[in-house]
Amino acid sequence: MTRKVQFCDVSLRDGQQSLAATRMTTEQCLRVLPLLNDSGYANLELWGGATLDSCVRFLNEDPWERLETFKQVLGSDQKIKALLRGQNLFGYQPYPDDLVISFIKQAVQSGVHNMRIFDALNDERNLKIPILASKAYGAVVEAVVCYTTSPVHTPQYFVDFAIKMMQDGADRICIKDMAALLHPLAAIPLFKELRAKSPLPLVLHGHCTTGVGVLNAVLAMKYGIDMIDTAITPFAGGPSHPPIELLIPFAEEMGIDHGLNKDMIRQAQSQLFVIYDELIDNIPYKHKYFQPVDPDQVDRKKIAQILNLLEDESESSVLEALRLTRELEHEHKYPEFDDRLFESQIPGGMLTNLQKQLGEMGMSERMDEVMAEIPIVRKDVGYVPLVTPTSQIVGSQAAFNVITGERYGFLSNEMKMLLRGEFGKTPAECNPELVKRALSDGEEPLKYRPAFYLPPVLEKTYDLPYVRTSKDLLLHLMFGKSAEKFLVDSYQKTSRNN
Repeated sequence: MTRKVQFCDVSLRDGQQSLAATRMTTEQCLRVLPLLNDSGYANLELWGGATLDSCVRFLNEDPWERLETFKQVLGSDQKIKALLRGQNLFGYQPYPDDLVISFIKQAVQSGVHNMRIFDALNDERNLKIPILASKAYGAVVEAVVCYTTSPVHTPQYFVDFAIKMMQDGADRICIKDMAALLHPLAAIPLFKELRAKSPLPLVLHGHCTTGVGVLNAVLAMKYGIDMIDTAITPFAGGPSHPPIELLIPFAEEMGIDHGLNKDMIRQAQSQLFVIYDELIDNIPYKHKYFQPVDPDQVDRKKIAQILNLLEDESESSVLEALRLTRELEHEHKYPEFDDRLFESQIPGGMLTNLQKQLGEMGMSERMDEVMAEIPIVRKDVGYVPLVTPTSQIVGSQAAFNVITGERYGFLSNEMKMLLRGEFGKTPAECNPELVKRALSDGEEPLKYRPAFYLPPVLEKTYDLPYVRTSKDLLLHLMFGKSAEKFLVDSYQKTSRNN
């Protein structure tokens, strides 16, 4: 019997978030979406993450309309996947339970069928309500294990956390390697152990920032991971995800049925290059990388050589396979890998945003200093995984430290919240001196689940001229002033057109 693997395309959500600061419009997405629908992907990640915030703040688009339009174009919600930040929803801090439940209900009604749910701290308590609500309203729950490295993040830690997610009702388990920290030498035993312990389908979500994403995806196919996240060139590689154009020939050489229509993917790639040029001002690489890649033209001899090396799980063979895989990516003009990120642990989307922000301040040359400062800050906040919002909190604090020349001379409000336990329980203890600075006199760090301390918000009455629907209210309660401006502008525009 032919082995099969499923692929999820993330080009229109995390791919463009990682490479183009989430500036792809709905209209641009719709040029590609029908092609993706006909390409044979099991899932399409189209919503969630930073897309809601970007729609409201930068694109002047209604994120609900975006989701509902996607569902209409696809003719079904079955393939649509969204990324949910646990109790933080699609925002940057924990929200009350009633808002979490209501937001998830609306997201499922508007078109989300597959809900990928993570917590930035891997705090199981922050996932319980989102998992329960997603399942109650009919979504398939893909619970996430956020991968990172530290003295407390052992292989057993990740296996134990995955088991907890199974017990809490997950339908699938996703290994989320948001900062490309999962070295292939660590991936092999992790994949084996998770496959042995999990009766549920397993998913791999990895980035290519450090140059390990493609080989990890190949190892995932080899060791029985059921679904792999990929993107289409030019929204693949670098801070983004493994290019499907490279993984198709690997699957074929391994005798694995990928179920994809290569002609449709070529057409989607062609359209994405047009969109890439339209978004070039938001992409740090500025035509330095990327070229069209045909999966049928990839060097099959090199692929066979890599696969032969992987038959031997010795360190030398795996490292040589990694070298050849990186060479293959270089030949096809994907962005160069950055080994420094194994230390700084900056995720792809955060990397491009940080580069852009430092550039706008005329401080691009200080990027190396910020990267060196990030591990120090991360240790002081209990070795938190760096993923939204912790990546922004730690990255911003590191930048403050470097720019001001004084470590912790200034603590951001979000940094204080993290130290007080308002985002959840950190994997290790935080720096006690910093915790003291974050607490008021007589105050103690939070003991219980953060949302336990948050009063309901939907029982209040909101008499606001720009809130006309329940969906408007949800956006207002999550995004505040940004949503207010968007809604006011939207309704004024509607009035003028009428």
